[in-house]
Amino acid sequence: MSFASLGLQAELLGAVSAQGYTTPTPVQSKTIPFILEGRDVLAGAQTGTGKTAAFTLPILQLLNGRERTGKLPRALVLTPTRELAAQVEESVRTYGKGLHLKSTVIFGGVGINPQIDQLRRGVDIIVATPGRLLDHAGQKTVNLSQIEILVLDEADRMLDMGFIHDIKRILKLLPNKRQNLLFSATYTDDIKRLADGLLHNPELVEVARRNTAAELVTQVVHPVGHSRKRELLSHLIKGGGWKQVLVFTRTKHGANRLATQLASDGINATAIHGNKSQSARTKALADFKSGAVRTLVATDIAARGLDIDSLPHVVNFDLPNVPEDYVHRIGRTGRAGETGCALSLVSGEEKGLLNDIHKVLGHKIPVEVIAGFEHDANAPAAPAQRPGSHNHATPRKTSGFSRQPSRRR
Repeated sequence: MSFASLGLQAELLGAVSAQGYTTPTPVQSKTIPFILEGRDVLAGAQTGTGKTAAFTLPILQLLNGRERTGKLPRALVLTPTRELAAQVEESVRTYGKGLHLKSTVIFGGVGINPQIDQLRRGVDIIVATPGRLLDHAGQKTVNLSQIEILVLDEADRMLDMGFIHDIKRILKLLPNKRQNLLFSATYTDDIKRLADGLLHNPELVEVARRNTAAELVTQVVHPVGHSRKRELLSHLIKGGGWKQVLVFTRTKHGANRLATQLASDGINATAIHGNKSQSARTKALADFKSGAVRTLVATDIAARGLDIDSLPHVVNFDLPNVPEDYVHRIGRTGRAGETGCALSLVSGEEKGLLNDIHKVLGHKIPVEVIAGFEHDANAPAAPAQRPGSHNHATPRKTSGFSRQPSRRR
């Protein structure tokens, strides 16, 4: 199947080709025709499957083919994080380069006045985080009464982050008659309730099993005591000659501390989280993408919206409290047909969190002990040991932790 067979116009086909894409991904081939028909869509797709283009391309075509009256925005894309909003709006500009459509991105952490100026000049497409969009609505600097298409991107993450009330407030500002598109990596009861109240006779598109991790990602658990996690991480990065690794911590303070500690180990690292200014977050991400920084330490704010080509390694330094977040974290690798490796450094205290993740995945993650760390008193025992095998090409698959961890300090 080609992009042309999906019914996309020449300008969009040229933009897609210029980006080096020749064949649509499953979510694109299934979703684009429905959106072009004006249907509501509920799409369940893993991150990295090309879902951003799956809605930006048909939205651009639909708006370009309709007569514009006035300067009010006609399409609204809501995202949970600033990074994802910036990524989506960049895609809109990239694919819409040959069309006479205007877009803008709206999020907090930066000055509001330049955003107001852009809105006054008139835009067709707004990509926004809920909080800053409501700030504009409160100041009457945005009018959403002419929105024709609404997209909720990473809807499950927005619910996890507590945006449901903001979303409901925004919905009240929109016209009743509109096309609605909801994209979610996981399909929970909360998402079903949101979809039932938002979508009208939707087409259901599902390109991966519900709540599954990307199949191109090799997953492995390394048992290790909490006090030796940083030592093991440094050992893996240096010993494996890793050029690029995204590391997740549970807290902002923990991200800062780990980045500093890795730097003291001679590993170039920086942190990204919600307490960082937007300019600092943007620079950290740019440095990581360019290779100027080897290790990016992040909280879950970065689990969505980080689009990094061919990212080889993701490490869970701390397991997430919400098991579904594991899926989103490791989805930063194994994108667009590339393979990747996701490692979790798990202490005995995190066994309950690991069990919760196994329930979401529907299977247990293989366990592999790293030589030199097998006798750590805080680490649960693993059923298999493969000394020195830390290149993770084919980790030994085992059933999980075989006994309760020792509580001896």
